[in-house]
Amino acid sequence: MRIFRTGNPPDMKDGDPRHPALVWLGGYRSDMTGTKAVEVERHAREAGTDCIRFDYSGHGASDGDYRDGTISRWVEESLAVIDHAATGRMILIGSSMGAWVALCLAEKLKGGAHHGEGGVGRLCGLVLIAPAPDFTAELIEPNLTDAERTSLAERGYFEEPSEYSPEPNVFTRALIEDGRNNLVMKGPIETGCPVHILQGMRDPDVPYTHALKLMEHMPADDVVMTLIRDGDHRLSREEDIAKLKQAIDAMLTKA
Repeated sequence: MRIFRTGNPPDMKDGDPRHPALVWLGGYRSDMTGTKAVEVERHAREAGTDCIRFDYSGHGASDGDYRDGTISRWVEESLAVIDHAATGRMILIGSSMGAWVALCLAEKLKGGAHHGEGGVGRLCGLVLIAPAPDFTAELIEPNLTDAERTSLAERGYFEEPSEYSPEPNVFTRALIEDGRNNLVMKGPIETGCPVHILQGMRDPDVPYTHALKLMEHMPADDVVMTLIRDGDHRLSREEDIAKLKQAIDAMLTKA
């Protein structure tokens, strides 16, 4: 797995508890060299804190094929990265599917289901960009065509065109079935930390109503939602990045 970690400046102790690390969690078929990931790393440098970026297996510079991946696998990989590279407190920044991974990690960290330092109190905040938790059950399965259902049954996957790549997106039966074991919007979600959701209202992949539904499942958390009227799924424009940095700064201030 490919990991990129930006350390603190020389005049700061590594893992200074006053400065939570920013942990970037990318989306399906995205990688750690995307615009938002790089801008988060740059902002971490400016804020004087650590940033951890990495590619899930099958993504970017990491080995493997994304078609062999599942939510469970990518959550466990993310947890291993956190245990290896994050020495203190952290803010998880999840984009699209990465928001689902972040919410799963929040539950595991809260419950201490990992091998590193105690999870309670380490998680200082979540910044969720165009969040797509439960997308396999909420956004894919209800909208499957007869041809896609047949392809899943006979070939174990189906394809659909991608707006972001000449290669089609491939969704496997394993991804969908594993997704059912990782649903987070089946009841109240209690992360125990502040949450900021950034969502475009012109998102063609994850409708903003999905973000509103997510917010309804977080009654106990300090949740802020920023709806961007003309925002798309990527939210990578200069004005979108500015809002992302503002959300991160607010989290760092609260921490």
